[in-house]
Amino acid sequence: PPRACEDYLSEFRHCKSLFNRFHHYYAYGTAASCQQWKVDYNNCREWENHRLTEAKDALQKSERSRLAEQRNFTPVWKLRQEPPSDWHRPLDQENQQDS
Repeated sequence: PPRACEDYLSEFRHCKSLFNRFHHYYAYGTAASCQQWKVDYNNCREWENHRLTEAKDALQKSERSRLAEQRNFTPVWKLRQEPPSDWHRPLDQENQQDS
């Protein structure tokens, strides 16, 4: 599997936590859906215990859809290709020149 089965269980427990439920409702206005984490955990266990290819395929499909969903979000900042030309100067250089 792409992750350890305990990772799916941990994600499920985090999703069901009171703090996460409150945060998700505050941020999105809906209750968090945690069912997919539980399904993924069960599929992972089925793959580890019985080597069922259906469970492996379902788990891979779920991971691919999760990654595709993450790609929909654009980054907030533009990533730099190189550091600024004055990266070595002190941050409070303006205050030092005025003194």
